[in-house]
Amino acid sequence: MRAVRIRAPGGLDQLETVELADPGAPGVGEIRVRVHASSLNYHDYRVASGDAGHFDGRIPMADGAGIVEAVGAGVSEFAVGDAVVSVFFPQWQDGRPWVGDFSQTPGDGVDGYAREVVVRPTNWFTRVPAGYSLAEAATLTTAGVTAWRALVSDGALKAGDTVLVLGAGGVSVFALQIARAMGATVFATSSSDAKLERLRALGAAQTINYKKQLDWGREVADRTGGRGVDHVIEVGGASTLSQSIAAVRVGGHISQIGALTGRSGEVPIAALIGKNARLQGVTVGSRSNQMDMIRGLEATGLRPLIDRRFSLEQLPEAFKYQLEGRHLGKIVVEF
Repeated sequence: MRAVRIRAPGGLDQLETVELADPGAPGVGEIRVRVHASSLNYHDYRVASGDAGHFDGRIPMADGAGIVEAVGAGVSEFAVGDAVVSVFFPQWQDGRPWVGDFSQTPGDGVDGYAREVVVRPTNWFTRVPAGYSLAEAATLTTAGVTAWRALVSDGALKAGDTVLVLGAGGVSVFALQIARAMGATVFATSSSDAKLERLRALGAAQTINYKKQLDWGREVADRTGGRGVDHVIEVGGASTLSQSIAAVRVGGHISQIGALTGRSGEVPIAALIGKNARLQGVTVGSRSNQMDMIRGLEATGLRPLIDRRFSLEQLPEAFKYQLEGRHLGKIVVEF
C-alpha cells in the first residue's frame, strides 16, 4: 500500500511516498479501513515539519476517512461498506478531559492516516454524517470537533449568542458555520479584505480587518453596544489574547485553541479578572463529542468548506500551500 512517511530530521522536504506491507485482516474488536481522504491541520504541520520534535519513520496526519473493508470478531458497531472517520484521542472516549499528551494521537504518537489502509480498534472511528463525501468527513476529526467542543459541548452556545472568530482557518470557519446554524451572531477578523468578504458570504454579520483596525478587540465591544461577545474562538495566542479579552463580555467564554502568534507572552490578568471571563484551553475533544457533533451536523445540514484538494503524493505541496495562508476553510488530501 502507498503511504507517506517522515524521514529524519523532519521537514516538508523529508516527506517521502513509500510502499508498505498490507496490514492484513482485522483482529478481535478491530476494523480494516480503506482510507480515501485526510485534511491538514496546524498540528499535522508541526509534526511533519519537525517543529514538534523528531518523528523518523512516522506516518503523519490525524484525520482520516474511509470505507470499512472487513470487521474482526466481536464487532457490531460497523459493517463492511460503512463510511467511517477517525477520532483524534482514541483513548478519550467520553467524559471530562483527562488526556494530556499526544501519545496515542494518530500522526503524532502513533502512525496516522497518510496511507491507503489501516487496521485499528473499532472505537478509533465514528460513523460519517449522512450524505457526506469522504473528503468532507475527513475535515471533522480535528477542526470540526475542536470548534464544536469550544462552542457547544463546553461553551453551551445558544440561539441569540454572539461569537467572535479569529481568521479564516479550519477551526474558525467551522465555528462560524456552527454558530450561524444554531442561531448565533458572528463577528470575524482577518487581515484580508477578500477573505472578509467571503466570511460575510458564509454568514458573518460583522467583519474587521485587524491590520487596519489595530484595536480590534475594543472595536468588537463597541459594535455590540459596549457589551462584548459571549464566545471568542481564540487561535492566535500571545499577540491576540489581550484583544480577545477586550472583546469578550463580562462573564463570557474564551476558548484558547491555538498559538499561531506565539506560545507564551504577557496576559492582562487584571483585565481578565475584571471581565470575570472564563479562559479555557481546548485541545480537540472526545469520541462522544465527535458523535454529538455528527448528529448536530445532520440536524442542521451544515457542510464543511473545502478550499483545495491535493493527492497523497502532493502532501508536501499541500503543507506549503497551508503555510502561504491564502486558504479559507480546509485543505484536503484525497487518495
